[in-house]
Amino acid sequence: MAWNQPSGPNNQWGRRPGQGGPDLDERLKSWQRKLESLLRPGGRGGDSGSMFLIAVLAAIAVWLWTGLYQVKQAERGIVQRFGRLVAVNQQGLHWRVPWPIESVTIVNVASINSSDFKSRVLTSDVNLVDLHFAVQYQFTDPVKKLFRVREPEASLTQVSESSIREIVGRSTLDDLLVGSTRPEITRRTKDLIQHTLEYYNSGITVTTVNLEDVQVPDAVIPSQRDANKAQADKERFTLESEAYANGIIPVAQGAAARIQQDAQAYKAQVTALAEGHAARFSQLQGAYAQAPEVTRRRMYMDALEGVLGRSHKVLIDGHAGNNLIYLPIDKLLEKSVGRESEQTSEPTASSAAKDQEQVTVEARGRAER
Repeated sequence: MAWNQPSGPNNQWGRRPGQGGPDLDERLKSWQRKLESLLRPGGRGGDSGSMFLIAVLAAIAVWLWTGLYQVKQAERGIVQRFGRLVAVNQQGLHWRVPWPIESVTIVNVASINSSDFKSRVLTSDVNLVDLHFAVQYQFTDPVKKLFRVREPEASLTQVSESSIREIVGRSTLDDLLVGSTRPEITRRTKDLIQHTLEYYNSGITVTTVNLEDVQVPDAVIPSQRDANKAQADKERFTLESEAYANGIIPVAQGAAARIQQDAQAYKAQVTALAEGHAARFSQLQGAYAQAPEVTRRRMYMDALEGVLGRSHKVLIDGHAGNNLIYLPIDKLLEKSVGRESEQTSEPTASSAAKDQEQVTVEARGRAER
């Protein structure tokens, strides 16, 4: 039994008892005949079919017309087909498959954009400053701008603030306030920003970085003054300690050199005396071997001359014409002990030269005699 044939009084698909009009099958057939009459050029409804076809063709033409687009000289057209990069178009009139198949994004690669930033940074000499600087940039590579970085402007903001913090953190407050050193700071900041952006493949080229204003917060001025005072005291104490060291070290070096020279002079003195005594003994030995009696008498006379020549003598004229010599033995002993103590305690170059000269004179006198 067909689905549109009634099967009884409870048939749900057919015509209900007591209700007129066509059933569902008849309605579908009626809509089909009307549609065929609209699309049939020579039959009934041919004019309506032609109008519908013209409308469809016009819609298709408008849809194709929407694929035309113009790219200016300072722009680049990025064509994507279902989201995939297809081409990068230069200046001129171009056509693409309209939406939703292909889409085009126009990117200006010649205009200079600017972004202003404000940041609070701590310098290398423990000073807190408020900076206001501006960064000018261009989107020179539209492909990298669209496909390498999700948010180029936000990335530029973060990179700029990080770079200015790093450069200012290595500079002093005087470097920021003095106009002659600001260009160097901005140049280093620009180079660091550009290097980081190239590492990210962002397609952004930084043209200039301007440090517009530098201010010290009012709340931290007293603390910064204390910090600057402590830094100045540190430098002053350092200079004073260096000056004290420069005054002590040369004196110590001079004293060490003087002690070394005294030691060398004492060594030369002792060596000369020993060599003199050895030479004198050798000469006496040779003379004694040739003339023992004369040499013995000569040695006795030299000893008496040496003893009596350095002592105080008192001559008494007696009535019988004899001279009595008084020798102060105690004074001679005291003088000899004092001379030996001086020679062993403080040997100097002058005393060594004097003694050496005296020894030379005595040796020369003995040789002449």
